[in-house]
Amino acid sequence: MEKLDRITVNPNVCLGQPTIRGMRITVSVILKMLASDKSVAEILEAYPELEAEDVQQAIKYAAWVVSDQIQIVPSA
Repeated sequence: MEKLDRITVNPNVCLGQPTIRGMRITVSVILKMLASDKSVAEILEAYPELEAEDVQQAIKYAAWVVSDQIQIVPSA
């Protein structure tokens, strides 16, 4: 797996949710903005302290979390 050095988890910041570089900007906020058709440029405008690589790592983190989920499908 690629290094995700911009994603931090600290129980004392945002209730332990994954954040960007320890700031109070959560990965979920970025993902929700992307899901609402916001562009990376719009996200960076809304949060000038972010960098484009922060957004990319948020996406990579989400893909990693989802790929790690195991779903048990009952047999018929």
